[in-house]
Amino acid sequence: MQESTNPVIPATLTVNEAIRRFPATVAVFNDFGIDACCGGAVSIAEAAERDGVDAATLLEALERVVAEEGA
Repeated sequence: MQESTNPVIPATLTVNEAIRRFPATVAVFNDFGIDACCGGAVSIAEAAERDGVDAATLLEALERVVAEEGA
């Protein structure tokens, strides 16, 4: 089975916008050490690079929490 080509949370979405749309994602950003406060105005991909996190792993975790929340 293939993954969706249209993720709910694309890497280009800003951290702040992801949290606004899907409040449960704040826990994921915290778990990964992503600065979701002062550093949240950048894309998820940029934040992952800045904070030394694998973007693909972060996006998978974000998608998982959104799916669990039924958003």
